[in-house]
Amino acid sequence: MKRVVVTALAAITPIGNDLQTNWENLLAGKSGIGTITSFDTTGHDTTIAGEVKGFDPTKYIPAKAARRMEKFTQYAVSASKMLMEQAGWSIPAEEAHRAGVIIGVGLGGIEGIETQHKKLVDSGPGRISPFFIPTIIANMAAGMVSIEQGARGANVCTTTACASGTHAIGSAFSEIKLGRNDVMICGGAESTITPLSIAGFNALKALSTRNDDPEHASRPFDKDRDGFVMGEGCGLLLLESLEHATARGAKILAEVVGSGASSDAFHMTAPPEDGSGAAIAMQKALEEGGVDPSEVDHINAHGTSTYLNDLCETRAIKSVFGAHAKNIAICGNKGQIGHLLGAAGGVEAVFSVMTIAEGIIPGTANQLTPDPECDLDYCADGPRKKQVRYALSNSFGFGGTNGCMLFKRYEG
Repeated sequence: MKRVVVTALAAITPIGNDLQTNWENLLAGKSGIGTITSFDTTGHDTTIAGEVKGFDPTKYIPAKAARRMEKFTQYAVSASKMLMEQAGWSIPAEEAHRAGVIIGVGLGGIEGIETQHKKLVDSGPGRISPFFIPTIIANMAAGMVSIEQGARGANVCTTTACASGTHAIGSAFSEIKLGRNDVMICGGAESTITPLSIAGFNALKALSTRNDDPEHASRPFDKDRDGFVMGEGCGLLLLESLEHATARGAKILAEVVGSGASSDAFHMTAPPEDGSGAAIAMQKALEEGGVDPSEVDHINAHGTSTYLNDLCETRAIKSVFGAHAKNIAICGNKGQIGHLLGAAGGVEAVFSVMTIAEGIIPGTANQLTPDPECDLDYCADGPRKKQVRYALSNSFGFGGTNGCMLFKRYEG
């Protein structure tokens, strides 16, 4: 089995259009959540979201090509260019068949579906764009990144709701660990802040309706949480076999040591109240890494700010870690960036690796009134300096799908 390391990171989120801006704003407690500007929210119960701000895809993509991409693909292609720039490396033609792309996307080009459906209704089938189908399908993020970077190995899209990005990283980890590929670009991308998406999640009673206070609307593990806030963006990691990274003199940010996936086998949208499905995924990640629960220093929680998720994730952590659960510094990023759905696991894995590399754990924003049932250490008082050896990143999604990634400080 090959050892797998992380050698570059990239992120586009509501709090920044590059990795460094994201990290600085995350540590500063800046919120990226505000009133929706991309469409008229009249009649919607929720009028707030975490929109990406001031992003210009033409900095990375020719204007004509960008017009033929949905935003989630623009984010992925742009982030891949930032990723490879940070890596200081490009894929040589002779290695192309050993370099792949796996990017998770939850809903895909729903904005394009809404736009083209309106054209169909208003003007008939003859007005539908020939680029409609190729742009909206979820695997176009991975496909276009593969084309842009010349990666001819595995080219895959994982679509597992809010665990999509995490499952993509887990799959990429396996590709390298098993020797199928040497290099993988992986993570998640999503952009679904649209009238239909907002209305759909409102119909499920899943979104916060704290429209008058958007910056404090997403409240992971807080007693007064009333639902999640939708976000958008992309988070990508460059994974390499240790052998490949060492041979090219890459800077190693962290090692990937475990991946866990499981199913609740319980309900379409709700987790079991004991958190048993999430616990199985965490246990699998620890087992693969050969890591005792007592060795884990940090968990980047899924922490959606919904009643059941936060409660069940807390219970799952307690069941896996026992008494040590109280010693783990846990953070949830969604209080600042919202819930990026299929991209959430990608972005949160990026932040987990940054935590290891920088020795700082971000705080959990907006835990203003602690929930007595969510009684672990969520870093509600803000960032803290801590040398983290093992960090776990959690993602859970509709359909009862769970994913966890275990990262380790690289020690040679």
